[in-house]
Amino acid sequence: MKRAALFSVMAASFLFTAAPLFGQADDKGMKAFKTYKCTQCHSIAGVGNKKGALDENGSKLTPAEIKAWITDPEAMRAKTQPPPTRKPPMKKLSVPAADVDALVAMLQDMKKR
Repeated sequence: MKRAALFSVMAASFLFTAAPLFGQADDKGMKAFKTYKCTQCHSIAGVGNKKGALDENGSKLTPAEIKAWITDPEAMRAKTQPPPTRKPPMKKLSVPAADVDALVAMLQDMKKR
């Protein structure tokens, strides 16, 4: 099995088993996180691309800001000061509203503890 495919399987396995760490309400968010392959650019609890760690996003961003990053990252990049320098920049994804809501709820839950 190729290394990237193996990593995806391991990350997906972790994300589903780690869901209790974040609460049962976050199961839908974790499923969406896996479905849209967010681990390619982001990480949760050290799994995924650590350069894009999202563990404390709930402490840094409002639910509206998290939603805007998911639904219109270009507009959020333009609003953010100083502008983010991460490469490649986040791409706009076509994510159904229910999955966006699940992702927002999960990420909002992730606050500094």
